[in-house]
Amino acid sequence: MISSESPLLSAIIDSFLALPGWEVLATVLGIAYVVLAARESIWCWPAAFVSTLIYTVLFWEGQLPMQALLNIYYMGMAVYGWTLWRKQAQQDDGVLISSRPAYFHLLFISSGIILSLLTALYLEKIMGSRLPYLDAFVMVFSVMNTILMARKVIENWLYWLVINSAAIALYWQTGYYVTIVMFGLYFFLAIFGYLNWKKLSRIQHAQTT
Repeated sequence: MISSESPLLSAIIDSFLALPGWEVLATVLGIAYVVLAARESIWCWPAAFVSTLIYTVLFWEGQLPMQALLNIYYMGMAVYGWTLWRKQAQQDDGVLISSRPAYFHLLFISSGIILSLLTALYLEKIMGSRLPYLDAFVMVFSVMNTILMARKVIENWLYWLVINSAAIALYWQTGYYVTIVMFGLYFFLAIFGYLNWKKLSRIQHAQTT
């Protein structure tokens, strides 16, 4: 248990107090995105769009162009996800919760590892990253897994468990304590998302049969 005198707890509290208003809003909307996605609500995508739009501006102004570009990608995925999920609401043949076979996940993981290694080598040699391999792993698999979430592949929540754990390790070693709290919450929300999508999937299957 963390005592009130803990340096870590003090660092987390100080970091929270130092957050600017726009960053607080982006964080709240980011959490709302995961909660709404776990409930299969289409409104998760507008929340994601506004959150990543704010982060894009913040990272650009903070001279973190790669993070800004990553959030521009997330903005595009928010539009993509909204389009797909809206199709389901309007048509009977829209995107339903689905699962993928083992060979798909083998290819997915293998591709992610290869891309992570190539990205890490670039970060290590060109960008001078502190933790290139862990940083690359979190970034590459987050990008790939967002597509699975948009396509309503149920295993995306299991991947988020691993990605969020890696992100917690990354931010722990780099001192982003507030972000650790947020990703810790994301971890438990991913468990909720997986269990809820399993239930919704059974309902959808019963309705289609």
